[in-house]
Amino acid sequence: MTEQRFEVLARPAEILREYDIGGHVHGVTFDGTRIWYAAGERLQSIDVEQGRPGRSIAVPATAGTAFDGRHFYQIAGDRIQKIDAATGAVLTTIPTPGAAGTNSGLTWAEGTLWVGRYHDRSIVQIDPETGRVLKTIPSTRFVTGVTFVDGELWHGTWEEDASDLRRLDATTGQVLERLQMPAGTYVSGLESDGADRFFGGGGRSGKLRAIKRPRR
Repeated sequence: MTEQRFEVLARPAEILREYDIGGHVHGVTFDGTRIWYAAGERLQSIDVEQGRPGRSIAVPATAGTAFDGRHFYQIAGDRIQKIDAATGAVLTTIPTPGAAGTNSGLTWAEGTLWVGRYHDRSIVQIDPETGRVLKTIPSTRFVTGVTFVDGELWHGTWEEDASDLRRLDATTGQVLERLQMPAGTYVSGLESDGADRFFGGGGRSGKLRAIKRPRR
């Protein structure tokens, strides 16, 4: 991949709403009703409309979070936990594609898990049952959150005191679109609501943001 692929002009990201959650956001997902974020020692939900905290699940939650409709998948160090969304029980674990602290975002799409590899500047597709690597997509930026929506692969970046959202070709990794986050705002986890919004964690800022998804 060449640097020329990343010469896509960025548009300003449009922040629709900020949620004050008062803690560090490690990962973000959406269950169709509530936003869930990884808060270190628990998965915490908040109401999308009211912004109020709701149910939480006591599990280690140190990086990306995903939801497949029945289960949460949560990175905790060097493993990914499969969690029953109804009971909060950890059903199984699989290894992450890299050592503890090197994995970032996580999302569910096409029956598989997609893992952001932060310093490796890549996104890895893995088998959700075994952790076997199926595909690796390169990037030239540090990768944070990862999400799929309508067949589009998006990921967040956070590098050199700046963040943006990028739409990639899921085969080649070519950047197709960029949304530049406002100065001083960062992306530490990313998920789509399946329609017109992304939800982005704000790292240690105590914020979680709804970001407008562009339509073509």
